[in-house]
Amino acid sequence: MGICRDSQHKRRETGGRRIKIHKKRKFEMGRQPAHTKIGTKKLQEIRGRGNNTKFRAQRLETGNFSWGSEGTTHKVRILDVNYNASNNELLRTKTLVKGAIITIDAHPFKEWYTNQFGRPCGVKKNKPAEAKEEVKQSDHVKRKLARRQKEDKIDSAIDEQLASGRLLAKITSRPGQSGRCDGYILEANELAFYRKQIAKK
Repeated sequence: MGICRDSQHKRRETGGRRIKIHKKRKFEMGRQPAHTKIGTKKLQEIRGRGNNTKFRAQRLETGNFSWGSEGTTHKVRILDVNYNASNNELLRTKTLVKGAIITIDAHPFKEWYTNQFGRPCGVKKNKPAEAKEEVKQSDHVKRKLARRQKEDKIDSAIDEQLASGRLLAKITSRPGQSGRCDGYILEANELAFYRKQIAKK
C-alpha cells in the first residue's frame, strides 16, 4: 500500500466505517519524507502537480541565517542539531526540519560585528588581549564608528556564544520542500527558553 493523504480510509468521528466511493487518486498521493541530514549538499528535483517543481534536500551543510536585532544575514555552516520539540527521533538522527534548533558557525557574524562597530565581540574572559596592528582611518570613519558604538548594545548571552564560536539558531524554511535550510539566530527570551529545554533533554 502506498502513502496516501486522503481521508477515505479513515473512520468517521463516531467510530463508524466509511464506504469507499472511489479508488486511490493521484492528487491524494503522498511521498516518503526527506530526512535531510548534515553533509555535502545533495538535492533531488521532484515534479509536483501542475508541472511545478520541489527541491528535496537529502543533505545540506550551509544556510542563510539572520541576526534580527542587528539586521544582518550571512551564509554559515551548520554544525549540529540540538533540539526538536516535535520528535526525539529527529534529534537522535540529526535530521534538519522546520522548527529544529541547531548550532551554526559564529565566525561570519563575529567578523561583520568587528567591521561594523570597530571593536571585537565574543572575547573570552581571562584571555590576554592580542596586539593588533593599527589601521589608518579617516576622521569621518572614526566619527561614524564612535556613533555606532554609542548606539549598540550586544546581548551578553549572544556575546557568550560568539566567544565559543557557535550560535543557536532556528530553521524557518522547509528543507524537504525548498531544498534550503534558512533561519534566524535565537535571542532574548526565546534563547533562554530553548537553552532551558536543551538542558532538560
